[in-house]
Amino acid sequence: MSLPRLASHVIDDAVARALREDLGDAGDITSAATIPANAVSRSLIAARQPGVIAGVDAVRAAFRQVDPAINVTVEAGDSARVEQGDVLISLDGPSRGVLSAERVALNFLGHLSGVATATAALVDAVAGTKAQITCTRKTTPGLRALEKYAVLCGGGRNHRFGLYDAVMIKDNHIAAAGGIAPALAAAKSALGHMVKVEIEIDRLDQLEAAISGGADVILLDNMSTDHMKQAVAINQARAILEASGNVTVKSVRAIAETGVDIISSGWITHSAPSLDVGLDFS
Repeated sequence: MSLPRLASHVIDDAVARALREDLGDAGDITSAATIPANAVSRSLIAARQPGVIAGVDAVRAAFRQVDPAINVTVEAGDSARVEQGDVLISLDGPSRGVLSAERVALNFLGHLSGVATATAALVDAVAGTKAQITCTRKTTPGLRALEKYAVLCGGGRNHRFGLYDAVMIKDNHIAAAGGIAPALAAAKSALGHMVKVEIEIDRLDQLEAAISGGADVILLDNMSTDHMKQAVAINQARAILEASGNVTVKSVRAIAETGVDIISSGWITHSAPSLDVGLDFS
């Protein structure tokens, strides 16, 4: 799967916010006090553990925004699988600028590579099944586009980006609308033909109503694998089936083997551990 490129303004805006937070009004007072203004250095960013890389463009943006004179050379790009000690990026340029941008650059690279690495672990675990791994809207505020891009770097797929691009009818919508049938009927009558409709169910006896109501996707929420297998048999490929809830590296293979089409995980964005990366002057 070829990776799409994030719009440059999305990356630039996120990086600019992070730099403002870190540099404040006074800038990097440590580097200014200790390093001559004309000092130049060569430095390397390397992986300190195995993983999958994401966030290289954010690294570029951080150094460019602090000092355009810093030359950034990417040795391992987004979606690359790396081992401990592998050099990811080399830097040549003003020492002050490199150190002023270092933490913001590493924060983006470590966090987004952590998301990609967590995603890849699930993708690898379901290899050979038809199930696809997707993310959710459980993302860091302000970083959704970058985190969803990192999911792609790990071999996963993206779920909806927000409340605006697809309909997802959850248990509270069903309760407020008066049931599955009226919720689906209202959604179908209100939407254009290009908008997909997904509905969440947590019991097998709700499945037929969701299918007959015309749901494009049915989310099986926190169901046992036995109930998922039954749902697949009842569904007979009439709707796309998505499994969600308690998805881990240990459980995901069994979920995939039930025959569901999609497995969604909030953990890969909201709780993935950051990949350990570091910058050292050479």
